[in-house]
Amino acid sequence: MQAVIMAGGFGTRLHPLTYRRPKPMVPVAGTPMMEHIVRLLVENGYDEAISLLYYQGEIISDYFGDGKNFGIDIKYKSAEADLGTVGSVRNASDLIRGRFIVISADVLTDFDLRKAVEFHKERNALATIVLTRHPTPLQFGIVITDEQGKITRFLEKPAWGQVFSDTINTGIYILEPEVLEWVPKGKFYDFSQNLFPNLLESGERLYGYIASGYWRDVGNLREYRRANEDALWERVKLEFPGEHRKIGDAEIWVGENAEIADGVDFHGRVLIGKNARIGQGSSLYNTVIGAETKIGIGANIEQSVIWDKVKIGNGVQIRNSTIATGVQIGNSVQIEEHCVIADNCRIGNEASIYTGVKIWPDKIIEDRAVLSESLI
Repeated sequence: MQAVIMAGGFGTRLHPLTYRRPKPMVPVAGTPMMEHIVRLLVENGYDEAISLLYYQGEIISDYFGDGKNFGIDIKYKSAEADLGTVGSVRNASDLIRGRFIVISADVLTDFDLRKAVEFHKERNALATIVLTRHPTPLQFGIVITDEQGKITRFLEKPAWGQVFSDTINTGIYILEPEVLEWVPKGKFYDFSQNLFPNLLESGERLYGYIASGYWRDVGNLREYRRANEDALWERVKLEFPGEHRKIGDAEIWVGENAEIADGVDFHGRVLIGKNARIGQGSSLYNTVIGAETKIGIGANIEQSVIWDKVKIGNGVQIRNSTIATGVQIGNSVQIEEHCVIADNCRIGNEASIYTGVKIWPDKIIEDRAVLSESLI
């Protein structure tokens, strides 16, 4: 079986993190989201994938290449226009041979895909939607199935008064190739809005498989931080590079050639990327530190996600925030909760960034500045 990876989304709800990169390349626990998906596919026996590109697709293809370094053969298909979800799959029909699975590159999951495929085969389905149970299904497509798993009703992104199930559409589909005959070529066409309602209305073999395991749609900045927290606490099964250590009540993963100075205080779970440097007397709590990042003396970082090649000065305080690649933060800077600082910004000494502020790439904040509003 082939896998089709949906990797063309704009990721606007993750701005400013996705201003310079496609959403599938945003890192969770130090690794691009799409790489986690590729690893999942390999673990489930897939050796060939087709990645569908649209927005900044060259960043994805440059990173993954032909896929051999990841244990899978990857081909790419780009669209000149936005063709929708299944319209984009139809655009790649020349590369598809036989039954295939569709999976988004910007979700985090550890589902057993083999079980879903076996369910599909046993029921001789034309299309199977992989479902999961969710306590707040409002933002997702909800689905009702009968005892055999055949879909009897579904509704895309309902209001509370319309909620009739907690089983939601995860955006993972197992499809027979003939399903593409239902999709017009070269036109916008969506799985949930067009294809699946048409299959259901026509009485076709449309099934829903309820998967167990972890699944999260990393749809906004809050969900992004939660995804990293879930990864740190191993609520989702991911592969962490580096050496696993226990220090007191804390558990940390230390990447290759990372250096930790004396007197560093660890709490909760901490992931440290390769070649990172952690300064003397600093304190890290439930935090991801990217590769080649340098943290100064006495810095205090709590529940935050720090990307690669970030430089953090002495005495810096960061709480529950995201700092993107290449940011330079001066000494004694205060960064309050839910801040997002995008690539290559420079924050001057003793500056204060107030709660919820977002800073777009390449901005310079002067020494002792106080920033209470986002800077685009």
